[in-house]
Amino acid sequence: VRDCMQKTLTEWSSKIGQDQNQETLEALECTVAQAIEKINPEERDELKVSAKLFIVGSNSSSIRDAVDLACSALGVAQLDSVIIVPPPVEDGTNLSLEYLQPYWKELENLVQNKKIVAIGTSDLDKTLLEQLYLWAQVKPSSNQVNLASCCVMPPDLTAFAKECDIQLLTHNDPKELLCEASFQEVLRESIQNVKANEWIPLWLLRYSVIVKSRGIIKSKGYIIQAKRNAS
Repeated sequence: VRDCMQKTLTEWSSKIGQDQNQETLEALECTVAQAIEKINPEERDELKVSAKLFIVGSNSSSIRDAVDLACSALGVAQLDSVIIVPPPVEDGTNLSLEYLQPYWKELENLVQNKKIVAIGTSDLDKTLLEQLYLWAQVKPSSNQVNLASCCVMPPDLTAFAKECDIQLLTHNDPKELLCEASFQEVLRESIQNVKANEWIPLWLLRYSVIVKSRGIIKSKGYIIQAKRNAS
């Protein structure tokens, strides 16, 4: 993630030069057009577009922004699947259904509006996955399990997932893929004269475009949104 951000920001800042007054900017759109491959509409049915969304800030409305930006960047009307990773809970607090609900409701709205086909979760144990499944209108279609925390899938989770037709996937992402300090450090390294400490990441979306018939990745990338808290 750091390498991708650094390369994009360095290339972007070298092209715009110093003609923008960064003191007054509240938003920066940092894109390198040739690095994003839009999907040919004629090939859309042959491709699966999946995403994993890491919420860094606590605003559940970020989900709609992330999905809209991903669709726009890739030139598609909807994403085939989105897996959500809500922001980390505070130390000493356990992840709960109440904590997940606002984020899941946003995902459900996007499914109902045909912006997403299927939605999934990450790192839920059997108890919490069952609570979410029973409460949700749009049921989770998948749940990712971190192989670093368990070498073998828990039997109770496996049995419940099979019973409810939930696909269990594996991943090796760290608990916090992008923290505020790392983001600000990359800004300082990549853009001259930027007040990095004023910029806070809101979310990070990692997308993959997969050729269905061959199971190979055609393209992948990251989309990140941050806001400026200028004092």
